[in-house]
Amino acid sequence: MTAQPRAGRTGAHRATVRRLLALPVLAALLTGCGIRATEVPTDFGAAPSRVRCSLAEPDISAQSARAGVPVQVFLLCGSSLVAVDRAVRVPEGAADSQRRALVAQGLLDQLAESPSAAEKEAGYTTDVRGGMTVGGPAAKDPEDALRLSTPPRDLTSYALAQLVCTFSDSAAAEGDGSVILGGPGGEPLRRYECTDEVRSRPGSTEPPSTEVTEGG
Repeated sequence: MTAQPRAGRTGAHRATVRRLLALPVLAALLTGCGIRATEVPTDFGAAPSRVRCSLAEPDISAQSARAGVPVQVFLLCGSSLVAVDRAVRVPEGAADSQRRALVAQGLLDQLAESPSAAEKEAGYTTDVRGGMTVGGPAAKDPEDALRLSTPPRDLTSYALAQLVCTFSDSAAAEGDGSVILGGPGGEPLRRYECTDEVRSRPGSTEPPSTEVTEGG
C-alpha cells in the first residue's frame, strides 16, 4: 500500500480544524440575527407581586381597625388621586352643622395617617401632614364653609387637591363636587372644585376656585 503524502494529511487536518473553529462563529452570527440554535428557558425574575395602585386583596388589618361611618378619602398613587375606603366616627344625634365639622375632621385625620402596609406596597402615599384641624363656619360664613387651621394657600398642591376632592365628595360638603374652604380667623373663603384634571394631575393642576362673599 502506498502511504498518503504527509503534505496531503496535513492539509486535510487543517481543513477539519478550520471547520470546527467556524462553528462558534456561525453560532454567534445566528444569535446576533435573532436565531437560536437551541431554545433554552431563561429566568427573567419573579413577576411583580402587586399591580401598582391596585389593592387586589382586602386589607384585613386595616378593615378590622375601622369602625364608624364608611367614607372614602383620596390618596396619591402614580401621580394621580385614587379613592380608598375609610371610616369616621360621628356621635349619634349630632346637629347637621356639628356633624359636618366632625366628618371633615375625621376625613382630615384619615388623610394625615400613613397608608397601610398593603397600600404602601401598591404605591399609595399622602401629602397631608398631621396636626392640622378643621372646624365649621365662623360668624357670617356660609353654613357649609369649613375653616382649616392652616390657610389653603400654604398647602402643597397635592395636599390641597387631596383635601378638596375628599371633602367635596363627602357629607362634609353639599355633594356638588365643590367645597368652601378658608383659613383661620378672617381668612377669605374660596369655593374649590374637584375636577377630572385635578384628580389625574394633582401636582400640576390646582383645584379651580372662586371667591365667596359673606353669607354666600
